[in-house]
Amino acid sequence: MSTFYGSFDEQENLKVLNRALELGCNFWDTSDVYGPETNEILLSKVLKDRSNEVFICTKFGIIRGSNFNFSVCGTCENSLKRLGIDYIDLYYQFRMDPNTPIEDTVGALAELVKERKIKHIGLSECSANTLRRAHKVHPIAAVQGKYKSIDDFEPNDVRRTHPRFQGENFAKNLELVNKFSEYANKKGVTSSQLCLAWVLAQGDNIITIPGTKKIKYLEENLEAAKVQLSSNELSEIRQILNSIEIISDRYSANGMKTVGI
Repeated sequence: MSTFYGSFDEQENLKVLNRALELGCNFWDTSDVYGPETNEILLSKVLKDRSNEVFICTKFGIIRGSNFNFSVCGTCENSLKRLGIDYIDLYYQFRMDPNTPIEDTVGALAELVKERKIKHIGLSECSANTLRRAHKVHPIAAVQGKYKSIDDFEPNDVRRTHPRFQGENFAKNLELVNKFSEYANKKGVTSSQLCLAWVLAQGDNIITIPGTKKIKYLEENLEAAKVQLSSNELSEIRQILNSIEIISDRYSANGMKTVGI
């Protein structure tokens, strides 16, 4: 809410967060790099009175202008202070550190579990091999990955700089979005609702974490949980997704170095 994705209005964001709880949306995902740090501070303004209502997830491991120079224990302590809570429900490594064996990182996280500073360990954007290695050290509760369609971004949204949203890449990828939108219209739902419903239909162990800064989009997103997709519809959507190849990587060459390793 507080960084990357366009303008920031704290009071509006707090209204969205409280409305989310009113509607039963209590799985919240953040990171120390969002802001940096300001998004955790934003959440603390709601958590101070309602922390028992929220399953809080945060992430560590990206430091702007640096290369994975951090202490797992130190980053956890700092997140706890910013969030104003006693423990983190789910603590992710945000991208993989190419210079540190995953066994070492998960070993440090396991110590935080013993100290009751975190309840569960997660990984973000890791490979299957890394996940297997990590799980041998300590059970990995969740893996965060990308299930996402192209969005309509604000002028200062950082995603406008990503390769797949520029020039010829964007024009080609937009063909898929248009096909997806046409199918959503026939279904009588928005593109976002169809996207979320499709992700939810991929398995009972998948949780969506859509982001928004507007109450109207929050409410729209939550309605996606009511959208039912038949096996035939799922097959048709899969055909649409397979009909056009997504052009270019999500991030710059440097950004892709920590994804899928």
